[in-house]
Amino acid sequence: MKYIPFILFTVATNAFAQLMLKHGMMQLGELAVPGVHPALRILQIVFQPWVFFGLCVFVVSMASHLFVLSKVDLSFAYPFLSLAYVLVAVLAWQLFGEDLNALRIGGIALICVGTVLIAQSGRQGQADTAEHADISGTKTISSSTLK
Repeated sequence: MKYIPFILFTVATNAFAQLMLKHGMMQLGELAVPGVHPALRILQIVFQPWVFFGLCVFVVSMASHLFVLSKVDLSFAYPFLSLAYVLVAVLAWQLFGEDLNALRIGGIALICVGTVLIAQSGRQGQADTAEHADISGTKTISSSTLK
């Protein structure tokens, strides 16, 4: 499907935004600082460079996701976002030393298998739709389209 690269871009930017937010929050330390007004502390958090850049990348990710949603079915595009968990889990293990135990690896494998199945269903859906297009180029409704 021609929109898979856009979907994967959305996944990657979502994952990298999460990693930047985590790094920024690790650098900030305690959230509650005695003597600092909470509103001022929120501004300090938002404008911490890694947090701010992470939020900006997250906005790019959401814009990309909106583009994808304008082109493909939500039921096809949305499950791909689970790949962000895969990317975050592996990179958090490498960058932050987070735990990547057997249960998490098993869950990651299931996510990957599920995403491959969904990607295959998109190809199947394209073939079904192409078979049911009439000569004028408009799509006709069939039982497979309604599923």
